Amino acid sequence: MLVLGIETSCDETAASVVEDGTKILSNVVLSQMVHNKYWGVVPELASREHVKTVVPVVKSALDDANVQLGNIDGAAVTYGPGLVGSLLIGLSFAKALSYSLRIPLIGINHIEGHIFANFLENPHLEPPLVCLVVSGGHSNLIYVEDRGEYELLGRTRDDAAGEAFDKVAKVLQLGYPGGPIIDETSKKGTPDFVKFPRAYLEEGSFDFSFSGLKTAVAIYVSRLSDEKLEKHRIDIAASFQEAIVDVLVDKGIKACLFKKVRNITLAGGVARNSRLRERLEAEAGKHDLKVFYPSPILCTDNAAMIASAGDFRLSRGERSNLDLNAVPYAKLC
Repeated sequence: MLVLGIETSCDETAASVVEDGTKILSNVVLSQMVHNKYWGVVPELASREHVKTVVPVVKSALDDANVQLGNIDGAAVTYGPGLVGSLLIGLSFAKALSYSLRIPLIGINHIEGHIFANFLENPHLEPPLVCLVVSGGHSNLIYVEDRGEYELLGRTRDDAAGEAFDKVAKVLQLGYPGGPIIDETSKKGTPDFVKFPRAYLEEGSFDFSFSGLKTAVAIYVSRLSDEKLEKHRIDIAASFQEAIVDVLVDKGIKACLFKKVRNITLAGGVARNSRLRERLEAEAGKHDLKVFYPSPILCTDNAAMIASAGDFRLSRGERSNLDLNAVPYAKLC
């Protein structure tokens, strides 16, 4: 089965053709550079960019896959969570394709798409497992009992990890997007230069909270002279990153032990972070756990993961009606 995936939940316009849920024939991702000067995504600008780019991106995905629209067996599209204006562009386009081509439509939860990115990258990976989904908008710990069967163990109570990276990068005047820049910058820094707070919350909680850490960095920097900030900028970045990684790794490992599973997967844009991967693999090794994560292109928002999840649900006979609406705060479970 050939499934066309469409993803427009935030500021990437993406389309992909996936065969039988596992073979990526194409995966086109167009990132919007218009937001860089604003140090973050501007929702209205994002939706306008999607209007301009969704047609050429889908066409490019079909060309790369060497298939015609008439060969597509189903359309999978992100319906939420995300920016409502952005979601509506991809959703409306997918509905039009479904109606005109008379092919089934299936709406996919963006978080489920991230989970399926690991199945795309690791075809022999099977549940049960724990998935740590960390991105600009999400910090979730999810127990995957089976494909399509999820339990939310923990979530962010305020800022997501990726959002904290972006905001701290702005405070440190490092640039945007903050995640990749801090990751690269921190390799030259001292991670214990500043002991920033770690919010582990109440005993036994798998929830996350990063707003206090972000504020702690801002207060620390505000007390520095320009000279000291320039001298220790990379050390502060490394210390901030270490504080985030400590909490993510600690809760991810504890979730595996709590659920008695041997596999933990990473997903989302922050899953690209080299320090997070390094620390998680080191700690997992102490408990005889295995760590899986997608390649960088499958960590950030992409349509291959949406098409793969769509293939799974279409194969089970699931369908979405043409009245499917965008749900900006859609829950996975």
